[in-house]
Amino acid sequence: MNVPAELKYTEDHEWAKIDGDVATIGITDYAQGELGDVVFVELPEVSTTIEKGDTFGTIEAVKAVADLFAPVSGEVIEVNEKLGAEPETVNKDPYGEGWMIKVKLSNPTEVDDLMNADQYKEKIS
Repeated sequence: MNVPAELKYTEDHEWAKIDGDVATIGITDYAQGELGDVVFVELPEVSTTIEKGDTFGTIEAVKAVADLFAPVSGEVIEVNEKLGAEPETVNKDPYGEGWMIKVKLSNPTEVDDLMNADQYKEKIS
């Protein structure tokens, strides 16, 4: 199971890569594996404000449909448009090309509430 050390993780299997005041957000390798083949991803519009813990979209796979939960609060500044045409990218590269949204943090201290890689590995083992 791939769990990059530089990322932060949620109980709901989202990851966040923090770069200054911007978080790039996606779902973990574990989550995409549990879902199976991803066939559709619904993401918010740019400039949407999201709150930590709230749903920011949905992901549909052959096995199930799941909500996507925001690991942090802020304004959506970029959406991965590639996922509209190629949702399977989430399965192939969940931590790279399969990222979902970028958020300008409104409360950077929320990052402190997220799990590190070791804590996340313990959760999924």
